[in-house]
Amino acid sequence: MKTRLAMFTLAVSCAFAGNAMALTKEDYKAQKNRVQAEYKAGKEKCDILSANAKDICQAEAEGAEKVAKAELEAQYKPSPRHDKQVRDAKADAAYDLAKEKCDDFAGNAKDVCMKDAKAARISAKADAKVSKAGAEANNDKAKSVAQARKDANADKNEAMYKAAKERCDSMSGAAKDGCQNDAKVKFGMK
Repeated sequence: MKTRLAMFTLAVSCAFAGNAMALTKEDYKAQKNRVQAEYKAGKEKCDILSANAKDICQAEAEGAEKVAKAELEAQYKPSPRHDKQVRDAKADAAYDLAKEKCDDFAGNAKDVCMKDAKAARISAKADAKVSKAGAEANNDKAKSVAQARKDANADKNEAMYKAAKERCDSMSGAAKDGCQNDAKVKFGMK
């Protein structure tokens, strides 16, 4: 728990510090070494666990490391691209953790859990694209942001539709058909 708190503190401090000013090369190296040390400590704590609890612990440690590295890079070299990479790293870490947590389920419940995790990842990555497009300055900014939003919404709707459709699989007959039709209407699918 202390490692998670330390990683969270590092992530938050990197996020806020990144907006203030870039790191020096020496600070960057020191922070990078600290991130690696925290990752190793987190992984070692997982060794006492077994089965899926160990997998979940390892996914948390790996995710925290990836996010911390991305935030550190964004702080060292601030740019819209690095900001997007931070958001993508957070989405991937959350997805990897959710996948491990879904292993505790079976059958349709596991399928629904996986679809929900995938929908959340797609949604977060789509939002990251929109954010990057909005942050990049160019002549066609309004058009590129509008297109990014349109693409993001389409990706989100498709992912959420698949998750909703998976929930319908636990039903049968008219209830299942009604559930699937409602999902199509709600998420604009044909």
